Amino acid sequence: MMECVLRADRVLIDGHLVPASVGIAGGQIAHIDALDADHSAAQDIRLPPDAVLLPGFVDTHVHINDPGTDWEGFASATAAAAAGGITTLVDMPLDSDPVTTSVSALNLKRSAAEGNCVVDIGFWGGVVPDNLDRLASLVRAGVRGFKCFLADSGNPDFGHLSPAQFRAAMARIADLDSLLLVHAESHAVIDAGPRPVGRSYRSFLASRPDAAEEDAVGLVVETARETGARAHIVHVSSAHVVPLLAAAKADGVAVTAETCPHYLTFDAETVPDGGTEFAVCPPIRDGANRELLWSALADGTLDLVVSDHSPCAPRDKAAGDFGRAFGGISSLQLGPRAAWTEAARRGFGMAEVSRWMSQRPAALAGYADRGRIALGLRADLCAFDPDAHETVHAGALRHRHPVSPYEGVSLRGAVLQTWVAGVPALTRIGEPV
Repeated sequence: MMECVLRADRVLIDGHLVPASVGIAGGQIAHIDALDADHSAAQDIRLPPDAVLLPGFVDTHVHINDPGTDWEGFASATAAAAAGGITTLVDMPLDSDPVTTSVSALNLKRSAAEGNCVVDIGFWGGVVPDNLDRLASLVRAGVRGFKCFLADSGNPDFGHLSPAQFRAAMARIADLDSLLLVHAESHAVIDAGPRPVGRSYRSFLASRPDAAEEDAVGLVVETARETGARAHIVHVSSAHVVPLLAAAKADGVAVTAETCPHYLTFDAETVPDGGTEFAVCPPIRDGANRELLWSALADGTLDLVVSDHSPCAPRDKAAGDFGRAFGGISSLQLGPRAAWTEAARRGFGMAEVSRWMSQRPAALAGYADRGRIALGLRADLCAFDPDAHETVHAGALRHRHPVSPYEGVSLRGAVLQTWVAGVPALTRIGEPV
């Protein structure tokens, strides 16, 4: 007998919404059948007519910042993820203490996570100038791949790579048959430019120009071509890099790229002076740029959408001073709904959003057992009402700190329930288990 059967008028299977029943046994999808198929199960759950049964979302770009900070934590991050329909997180290696650049640091992070997570967790390792000899041991210890910076990370314990160091790192990544995620902004371009000043968002935007992304992405593409290593560009904000990525892909270079809900939602024209909750690196650019990012998602030049959830304590947003504010946006719980809100306005459907936020992130991190609803895969699932609307109140979110640029924004969609390996991760009233 199966543990559970979920029945819904709309189940996303092979890119189509169809009526179906989905049977769960041993944490896996054991049956996919007609909506009214006769199955014996301990629980037989009929989802509301408005609900769509989706694969759980996978967010491969999350700064949980645990252990060693008060900025987030595994308990609050995974509770926020479950409330957002996200069933797998992959944690970034910096802004925890210690940073995840050695096996001993990875083990400390795993210890911090143990017993504190209501969704599944994976880890990226870090590449810094002095740890190339530790990458193989991190692979053996189970990291999903690696992350590096080509500009100042803001963390003195996580140094950025020079172009020569980056080439050496990519050669090592190729030898290991691993993956290198790259924060692709050029240190040289940023260092030569102006510094952000006071409350002016325009000065913050000028301090991290499109050219910084263009220069860095050019280096990544060139090095991936030379070494054969797999590279992934994180948080693309500038549409100026889209032609570089498109040409590389056409040539068969092993490079992929992501963008984030905040780049697909907001625009520089409406970021207020003093609005340091919008401060993020690279920055939110103008509305025309945003539409070009949507076009790049539509044609496959950009592969996926992830949150880059990078929270901090309210004090680190520096009371509206862009010259001192920490650059990061808190949005983990809201990512799928924010992306769906903007996607629906542009005529995209749930199938596209699921491909961008479930299937492709799972593939990026090497999870062959999730990201789709198919026989034998993990029963990581989300019941989602695509037509609900809700105004965001940051203080009601599961994130540790109530700081978000989405405060007061009306978003479309609601998560009704999340299952992680067939086990509910929310109670009936939407609170984490």
